[in-house]
Amino acid sequence: MPKVEVARYSLFAAPLAMAALPIYVHIPKYYAELGLSLASLGLLLLVLRMADALVDPLLGRWADRLRTRFSSCALAAAVLAIGMMMLLNPAFSPVSLWWWLAGSLILVYFGFSLATISHSAWGAELPAHPTLRASYTASREAVGLIGVLFAAALPAVLAKTTGEGLAKFSWIFVAVLALSLAALWRLREAKLTPAAHDTLWSVLDDRRFRVLLAIFALNGIASAIPATLLLFFVDDVLGAKAWEPQFLVSYFLAGAIAMPLWTWLARRYGKVIAWAIGMLLAVVAFVWAASFGSGDRIPFLIVCVATGVALGADLSLPPALLADAIAKRGAQAQTGSYFGIWAFVTKANLALAAGVALPAVSYLGYKVGDPNSNLAALTMAYTVLPCTLKLCALGLLWKYRNELKE
Repeated sequence: MPKVEVARYSLFAAPLAMAALPIYVHIPKYYAELGLSLASLGLLLLVLRMADALVDPLLGRWADRLRTRFSSCALAAAVLAIGMMMLLNPAFSPVSLWWWLAGSLILVYFGFSLATISHSAWGAELPAHPTLRASYTASREAVGLIGVLFAAALPAVLAKTTGEGLAKFSWIFVAVLALSLAALWRLREAKLTPAAHDTLWSVLDDRRFRVLLAIFALNGIASAIPATLLLFFVDDVLGAKAWEPQFLVSYFLAGAIAMPLWTWLARRYGKVIAWAIGMLLAVVAFVWAASFGSGDRIPFLIVCVATGVALGADLSLPPALLADAIAKRGAQAQTGSYFGIWAFVTKANLALAAGVALPAVSYLGYKVGDPNSNLAALTMAYTVLPCTLKLCALGLLWKYRNELKE
């Protein structure tokens, strides 16, 4: 495996991951603190994330038709940089906060989606052997986790307040994005013949892909709900706002360190079995958090490390299984379309998590910053519901394990 090629390819994952953490973790809480209600915030995120998700399959087809993968990554990076500068600097807003958030998210979602789809498709096209695909995806996701670590730690390091920290972080993000894009310049690209019948329906006609997509979707919803509710749980249930950076860093650092473990397990037992082990580990570790209350910082830190280890499986193995499915069908010329639909499901999961979980816990009596509100509803939504969904995904994976084996 050409290590230099893998390194150059993987670097672009760092800024994408650095963008994802503020978008999906910090922004809901930050804009709520600035004055947007949970109901209006949840509705806005639901509408924009669903619209973003619906566009992804079309972006995938479009990316397949662009002259090079690099050109689509470069276009995406430019739009993403502008959107992130706006999103993380609401003080510059000449309009109402709601419209500023909506406009900046539209730019961010477009740039992030096109970049992610193009980069993922590029990685699926480079390796020729199934065993190498897990290595490419593991390397990409490991670098991505390093980017997440920076995104988790930097705002708190750069400033005492969330707003000032995110504003300073936006400048560092743009610099890292530019450097990683430069690393992609003249990186080898696969020479593919355009598909004769290139439609989204032809991609969905692939049964193996449909099965994998269903499992991925269910497992993704199980992960998206805690991501949306994390900071609310930490602040109001654990009473540990000052520990937020430690929790996030321990979670993603454990995922990055454990990535070689999942690559080894995939080679030793197969990607399906390795992913099943990861799902089971996540459930066993995370369900413990349902019993936590104020002051349970160390136990939750242990949960963050254990579920972080399991995160490595969720990040590296499903995309490798998707690349296997594409190669087995001989549909490499439609790689962008496959990953566009894949991205649609990912975004739909996050949209449902924000659009349903936030209004639901609000309806059940939870109020941000109020220790006398219904914290039990928040705890159950954060822990028990995701574990139940992940067990359902594990059951489906086990049922179709033979069909998905490479």
